[in-house]
Amino acid sequence: MKRAVVLLSGGMDSAVTLALAREQRFACHALSVAYGQRHASELQAAARVATMLGAVEHKIVDVDLRSIGGSALTADIAVPAHERVHAADEIPVTYVPARNTIMLSVALGWAEVLGADDIFCGVNAVDYSGYPDCRPAFITAFEKLANLATKAGVEGHHLHVHAPLIALSKAGIVREGRRLGVDFSVTVSCYRADEEGRACGQCDACGLRAQGFADAGVADPTRYR
Repeated sequence: MKRAVVLLSGGMDSAVTLALAREQRFACHALSVAYGQRHASELQAAARVATMLGAVEHKIVDVDLRSIGGSALTADIAVPAHERVHAADEIPVTYVPARNTIMLSVALGWAEVLGADDIFCGVNAVDYSGYPDCRPAFITAFEKLANLATKAGVEGHHLHVHAPLIALSKAGIVREGRRLGVDFSVTVSCYRADEEGRACGQCDACGLRAQGFADAGVADPTRYR
């Protein structure tokens, strides 16, 4: 089996991404990043998902983004309730500066160490919160960078960055997860989840998740406070 590094946040999108990578018969090395996020219970969820979906191993890497702040997820800025922002020029306060660039860079480094040519991430450009680093153009650009800036790329190993959910709606992601046997009850998506991983039911992430289950006609297994 070919090796792949799969970014695993503990949320529903990354869980389905891991399941898809496994379906494609990759030996999956799951990578989570503890970046100072306020919803740290997602890291516990990531560990559960990695075990549930048969990852070869699960690594958590510390990157202190709280030290630079700039986001409601990494600084003392309130997470908005019931606020949805979709316009490209209105980036919400839950955007974490350079988060996906940093996470993919860590994944790229680990992929080189493992001798893996494939990296999977769960970014989505349809039902998302207006983040610029969830767009197809970003994934294409990062893959180009990966092949230019690494020993592996220079030596002829073409590195691929897979974003299999990028064109799916949230309902489509729910349906894929159901087909693949993903237990969504162990995942955590909420920006304000408590220490037990229970969701607030009010933030943008909760709204997107709940709507996805409703549109897919699937019972929502999310644990709410």
